[in-house]
Amino acid sequence: MLRLLSIIGRSSFTDILFWGVMVILFFLFLWFIFRQRKVGKKLKYELEQLDRIKGNNIESDFVLKAMKLTTWHLDPKTMKLTFDADFREKGTWVAPHVDGDSIIELGQQIHPQDAPFVDKALRDICEGRTEDYHMEYRVLIPHSDNCYWEESYATIVERDVEGKPTSIVGTTKRIDNRKQMEQALIEARNRAEESDRMKSAFIANMSHEIRTPLNAIVGFTSVLPDIEAEEERKALLDLVHENTQKLLHIIDDVVNISKIESGQEQTQLTSFELNQLLSEHADRSRQELKPGVGLLTAFARDGEPMMITTDYGRLSEIVRHLLSNAVKFTSQGSIVLGYDMPADGRIRIWVADTGKGIAEEHQERIFERFFKVDEFVPGAGLGLSLCRTMAYSLGGSVTVTSKLGEGSKFVVEIPIQ
Repeated sequence: MLRLLSIIGRSSFTDILFWGVMVILFFLFLWFIFRQRKVGKKLKYELEQLDRIKGNNIESDFVLKAMKLTTWHLDPKTMKLTFDADFREKGTWVAPHVDGDSIIELGQQIHPQDAPFVDKALRDICEGRTEDYHMEYRVLIPHSDNCYWEESYATIVERDVEGKPTSIVGTTKRIDNRKQMEQALIEARNRAEESDRMKSAFIANMSHEIRTPLNAIVGFTSVLPDIEAEEERKALLDLVHENTQKLLHIIDDVVNISKIESGQEQTQLTSFELNQLLSEHADRSRQELKPGVGLLTAFARDGEPMMITTDYGRLSEIVRHLLSNAVKFTSQGSIVLGYDMPADGRIRIWVADTGKGIAEEHQERIFERFFKVDEFVPGAGLGLSLCRTMAYSLGGSVTVTSKLGEGSKFVVEIPIQ
């Protein structure tokens, strides 16, 4: 009996132990499942964060690439640079960025005129004297006299307990196009200011130029009724006629240049004899020469006709203005009007004088509208501008070679048929 009870007791204890172990295992299984779910959620969250960071990096690279920037870090203690990404516009050439470069090595790539300012600005931010850094500078292109423009920004991102900078982040981009636009705007502004100045000068000159012949016309005509002597009346009428022609020429110049530039006046091609045209202008100009000045002709085909086809009116105006200009500035010596034999369907007509000459810095500006080297010399400053405008309208050009004190030579070259 005791043995039976002993066997039963052992069997119950074994069952209890078994079931106890099973319960523990069950709870362990539940805990494991719960733990795995928690780990899974954490892993999922970390994966989502990783994707987000990866996406942010892609977006950052996209922004940097779109803005054509390079990003870098500067260690204020070692003054060494570390580059993260380089999306600068390369152009013809761009200075390579190398991790570990110092600001001294960077300065060797920068234009000597800009390098000291860049070096000072970087040292100021590294030593905490400034919060931000912003510089525009030129970078040298090796084995060349050329350079390109860069713009850099930087700011302090970390400091130590003493407030000293420990990390600086910055960006750099190439700005050649912007600099070209800025230069173009500056030049446009300067041209606008110069144009405004020249317009003011033009109004003043025109007022004087128009008033001079008008005063003569009004003055002479007012005394004509009181003049009885026929010769004196004829002399006054000749002066009135002369001043009337001067006034008409001034107005014609303004009207002609306006019509040509606005496209209202079309070229009219006609065939005519060049020697006759030039001789007529030479004869008229001889009447205006200063004492002691001679006017000669040098025609490539002298004594026989030289037929050409172009716009008679415009060529005539060009020759008239060039001769008038030579007569005005030549007080001794001679003036020569001539032309060379046509070549490649073009002809060169020229006027050479032994006048006062033109300084080199003014030899191109004299073709600008309203520009006058000597403000005291009569004229509105339109003649040479009109000559070049008319020559361009014919597909040609007007150029000058001159030396102060030795004279000038104006050459008009136009196509002929």
